Amino acid sequence: MSITWLSHPHRELDTATLYAILALRAQVFVVEQKCPYLDVDGEDLQGDTCHLSAWEDGQLLAYLRLLDPARHDGEVIFGRVVTAPQARGRGLGHGLMAHALEVAAQRWPGQPLYLSAQAHLQEYYGRYGFAAVTGVYLEDDIPHIGMRRD
Repeated sequence: MSITWLSHPHRELDTATLYAILALRAQVFVVEQKCPYLDVDGEDLQGDTCHLSAWEDGQLLAYLRLLDPARHDGEVIFGRVVTAPQARGRGLGHGLMAHALEVAAQRWPGQPLYLSAQAHLQEYYGRYGFAAVTGVYLEDDIPHIGMRRD
């Protein structure tokens, strides 16, 4: 099977796609990582938010969202970066990041990029030009670090 990469402004999301996205995020962030937090944070359908996803045979395998820089002090916020447990080890995270960087450059050229990374992934995101701009802090009892790419 081949991977289909999609990019949807929130206004173009259909109900089934949004449901698959929210289900994957809950499966990984809330259940697997044991972080009882409100994942549905009001950002998914705001401004020019864009949802990126990787699909194979009707299954959502990887996802991230890009939050509108007009709503976030001029920075494109990368968030909710996730790969389905059954799809890990296939390089989808790298494909997802490459796709996200391309989409961000097309939609918001010249805008800085920001993400709140789990601290153990600092080197991973560094491969894509992100550099630490904060110290390590706890978010949902998981060490995170703020990273930016100009």
